[in-house]
Amino acid sequence: MKEYKLKINGNNYDVAIDEVEETTAKVEVNGTPFQVEFEKPITKSRPKVVINRPTETPGAAPAVQVSKPVANTGNGTVVTSPLPGVVLNINVKEGDAVKKGQTILILEAMKMENSIEAPADGTVSKIMVQKGDSVLEGAQLAVIA
Repeated sequence: MKEYKLKINGNNYDVAIDEVEETTAKVEVNGTPFQVEFEKPITKSRPKVVINRPTETPGAAPAVQVSKPVANTGNGTVVTSPLPGVVLNINVKEGDAVKKGQTILILEAMKMENSIEAPADGTVSKIMVQKGDSVLEGAQLAVIA
């Protein structure tokens, strides 16, 4: 049963359509039942079924390596965001030793997971973001000393 609230010529109507067959329909308007007849048979449209077959196994979006802008300061190397996104996961803690190329955090941008890697060997001296933070391109993410 489908229910509609209609306004016709300024008057409000509560319409419930119960059964629709080829040339008739059982309709209730403001609580009064009616049998409605159509000139032509009603053809019920079948919903289109679209089957999307994934080319890969469903799951998380593949991680993508992105070039990482870095800035060398007297206190270490600042890792900045290469693009705007949301911090999905932080894989290291302050004080952790990291190797060049090691993923330090995952940034989601445009529905893709991007691995942000350590630009050099060192120790994570500061993490400037938290899981769930939205960051802009160029935002400081971490410092590796």
